[in-house]
Amino acid sequence: MTHLPVPETDRPPDPTPDPRPDPRPRLSRELVLRTALQLADRDGIGALTMRKLAQALGVEAMSLYHHVANKGRLLDGVIDLVFAEIELPAPHEDWRTALRARSISAHAALIRHPWAIGLMESRSAPGPATLRHHDAVLGCLRAGGFSLPATAHAYSLLDSYIYGFALQQINLPFDTSAQAAPVAEVMLAEMAPGDYPFLTEMATDHVLQPGYAYADEYTIGLDLILDGIERLRGGAD
Repeated sequence: MTHLPVPETDRPPDPTPDPRPDPRPRLSRELVLRTALQLADRDGIGALTMRKLAQALGVEAMSLYHHVANKGRLLDGVIDLVFAEIELPAPHEDWRTALRARSISAHAALIRHPWAIGLMESRSAPGPATLRHHDAVLGCLRAGGFSLPATAHAYSLLDSYIYGFALQQINLPFDTSAQAAPVAEVMLAEMAPGDYPFLTEMATDHVLQPGYAYADEYTIGLDLILDGIERLRGGAD
């Protein structure tokens, strides 16, 4: 018996595709912290809450507490990720070369994560990357011939500059000469000619010149500070 082909319109439809979305990555402490870091970068640390973090991960807020005990421990972990981005002093380099590279790396990390500046040294339960970072910097100074008191002085001075410059750079209303031009125009318009000669000179003959970038001041100041720290080396206090 000959079987006639089934007309196209009479064939059964193809199976319905599975409407469920691809499964999300398995929730882990690393995923929680990385997502929190992204939210802080996007919205600022003040907007980071456990509820918003859970929404971003597509889970219930209670699920987060299996990985971070509370908001404070979440911040500890996120700050630890920032510390992990900073280049550690190379163990076989001289102290100045190693700490200069570390300071430039730290500045770059703070510019990427400006919300972190006020939290970097505030954590009472620092994570392993934070502890490793501090220990490596102290070890670099001690191996470079600094006494224990001089090591404390050098570390405090260096980090005060790193954090302070980053904070100032982030809050400055310009970085390049092109960005400074409208700011200077408004400022100079408010000044009577001759009232502030040195401020006018700085604006017109330095800041507004092609190629100016405020960020370039960082390494200039850093080298001056390293010159000063050199004076501490070998001293008792």
